[in-house]
Amino acid sequence: MYNQAECIEKFGSKYNINKLMEEGKLYRVDRGVYSEKQFVPELAVLSFKYPKAVVTMRNAFYIHGLTDVIPAEYDFATDRDAAKIPDKRVKQYFYPKEILTNGTIELDYQGYTIKIYDKERMLVELIRYKSKLPFDYYKEVILNYRRILPTLDIRKIEDYAAASPKSEMIMETLQLEVL
Repeated sequence: MYNQAECIEKFGSKYNINKLMEEGKLYRVDRGVYSEKQFVPELAVLSFKYPKAVVTMRNAFYIHGLTDVIPAEYDFATDRDAAKIPDKRVKQYFYPKEILTNGTIELDYQGYTIKIYDKERMLVELIRYKSKLPFDYYKEVILNYRRILPTLDIRKIEDYAAASPKSEMIMETLQLEVL
């Protein structure tokens, strides 16, 4: 994928870009985003448009296989001081700078690289946002976490929990509901 400036640098001019688009060799997949592939997953496009944002919450649970509920919007975590993402498809979570990058990994999503939180970090986020999620959804994800518990790094979970706001509540809930 390319933004408009990268397209001009690679292809020479707006005229050349338009010509390639007419020939079906380049596609405009979103405002200011171009690709040589006609179909690009919307999540990959949004990750490209907002490179400092990290995929979180419902999208992360779905991508990690912890739920089969396909999210209606895209959840992204950004720095607390970041500007609001003006895209109506995006639900933005603002995190303190100190914990924003904890547990961030790059993952291949349908042939595109996205930044997403690992499973251990998402368990901490699940507990942090427990009261804001539908009960049935929360229970489904918790049960799936229990199922994959042997594959998780417990030390990482404890480190993420300790660094997060509400760390005591998170640790207590982890002990009672997951471990």
